[in-house]
Amino acid sequence: MTSTNQPAASIDGAALLDEVEAFHRRFNVFPTEHAYVAVALWDAHAHLMDALDGTARLAFLSPEPGSGKSRALEIVETLTPRAATTVNASANALFRFVSAEESTPTLLFDEIDTVFGPKAGGNEEVRGFLNSGYRRGAKSLRCVGDGSDQKAGFFPSFCAVAMAGLGSLPDTILTRSVIIRMRKKAPNEKCEPYRRRVHEKQGHALRDRLAEWTATIHEQIAEAWPEMPEGVTDRPADVWEPLLAVADAAGGHWPERARAACVALIKAAQEGDEASLGVRLLTDLRDKVFCGADRMPTAAILEVLLGLDDAPWADLSDDGPNSKPLTARGLSKLLSQYVRPDNTPIRPRGIRVGSGTPKGYYAEDLTDAWARYCPPPPEKSATAATAATPQVNGGESVAESPSESRHMLAETDTRQLRIAG
Repeated sequence: MTSTNQPAASIDGAALLDEVEAFHRRFNVFPTEHAYVAVALWDAHAHLMDALDGTARLAFLSPEPGSGKSRALEIVETLTPRAATTVNASANALFRFVSAEESTPTLLFDEIDTVFGPKAGGNEEVRGFLNSGYRRGAKSLRCVGDGSDQKAGFFPSFCAVAMAGLGSLPDTILTRSVIIRMRKKAPNEKCEPYRRRVHEKQGHALRDRLAEWTATIHEQIAEAWPEMPEGVTDRPADVWEPLLAVADAAGGHWPERARAACVALIKAAQEGDEASLGVRLLTDLRDKVFCGADRMPTAAILEVLLGLDDAPWADLSDDGPNSKPLTARGLSKLLSQYVRPDNTPIRPRGIRVGSGTPKGYYAEDLTDAWARYCPPPPEKSATAATAATPQVNGGESVAESPSESRHMLAETDTRQLRIAG
């Protein structure tokens, strides 16, 4: 092991990160090898806040208690600079704490579900603090003073933040985070019990060496533009840029391992996160309702949506006996958030059905939103792709007929739509 009085310039960054990873492995059982890589890099990046334009939030989340989240946060605390752990704090206190520190602190939120959980009431100001503070220069305007002698002042929010909690987090925070989905240890998974009065000193020794090493790469990090893995752009690239910069500065096997972790954890986050209700609606309309049809009456759309298994449309309120299914009005409200190719909101339009013109939607109005918001369509055969298309009158599809005047439902038949199957 490198001695603590070794000159900073001679510290081997790759070997030091190996030691940081090994320290986590002693006390934490993470779900994947990639998680150890990401967390070790995150510990190091917290020492470089003065050199970075952005920071990744670190989120240890699990569906059940006893999954090692708090212990993971405890180990992070020993390895990061000016670490401060809180279970609950007001936004005003957070802004003042960050601005009062001589240098940027590392904030650790344990039991974050008490801040953003279903019974927490939203905590929009804390959410605003976490959302804004991942970028350098982020500030909030607050009143300061005594009594009636109040003056407006700007308070910074840029700092490294790690969180641990049950369930999930608001989407705006998740997209700014490296997400580690913790789980209970299996019988064959063992780790060393953590004893603060013994092991905290060992963590602090590593912390101090990280501080020495990161001081030598400060300028390198400030000027770094790390190469992103193919396909990593936009917000995920912002999140991972500081971690990849640290890995490149360390050298050795860290650049390769960091990029592998980047791709794997981004993919896991995308697969694990539920799409917003609007994106879920757009995707179901494309893949389960229209299936190639050029238009569809609202009644037909609702019949298909309400009949889908494992879909939220039959029970939107999640309120037991008071739950309500999606209605024509609710469908219109959700779709109006998105726009047609001409940049006007998606609205129901009259559709010729026999002698009537009931309200419905045209695929041409939805194509732009489908392309921008939905994941790639699943590979399906022609038979499977039309399986959920509403059928009428002995199997004639509303999507197929040489006559535009006959291929839609008669107005009196829209209530009797059935799904072919």
